[in-house]
Amino acid sequence: MRQLRGQERAITGNRQTSLAFAEAYGAGTIDDAAHSALLWCRERARELGVRTVSAGTGAALRMLAATADAKAVAEIGTGTGVSGIYLLHGMRPDGVLTTVDLEPERQVFAKQAFRAAGFAGNRARFIPGRALDVLPRLADGGYDLVFCDGDLLECLEYLAESLRLLRPGGLVCFQGVFTDGRTVDSAEQPAEVLRVRELLRAIRESSALVPALLPVGDGLLCAVKRA
Repeated sequence: MRQLRGQERAITGNRQTSLAFAEAYGAGTIDDAAHSALLWCRERARELGVRTVSAGTGAALRMLAATADAKAVAEIGTGTGVSGIYLLHGMRPDGVLTTVDLEPERQVFAKQAFRAAGFAGNRARFIPGRALDVLPRLADGGYDLVFCDGDLLECLEYLAESLRLLRPGGLVCFQGVFTDGRTVDSAEQPAEVLRVRELLRAIRESSALVPALLPVGDGLLCAVKRA
């Protein structure tokens, strides 16, 4: 890699500073109860070795849920509840989050976190199990937004299910598509990174979707299902 000259270094530094500012910007726009709940479930995630969405990614999810006026959201990968709190904050007050995770222990933490954040118990439906076993049981066209934060090897299957689940004008979002910088690295990569590249290509080339790739967290790939 060639050495950066002064102006190039300044541009790179400014870009990194801007990205850090964007990440921090959303963190201060959530109420105290939710903030405390987020800190608690991030700590539980660290104990379990589970990665969570960043504050910037969470703020984007909340905004997208609000933009869609979302009443029904499906989430693949409950984790300890971080992304769910952001989604619920963006959804309509009567909206319901249907969240799927292979590990019931994580969902127990998420239930506690949602309650601590001030959400009623009927705002979330927890379904334990493998996403590709659960999703086919959900209603066609019944969802305003589908958030995918599961097994990257299954991302193309998640996309197919999302297109079935979403209403026209609904949104699908995939977390972690930068794969810690490996997606754009020319070196030999594992199967999950190759799968993400296929996902990026499939969404960009789909006539049924209007996509955007947001540089928050580890990359948030979003697309609107055309009417």
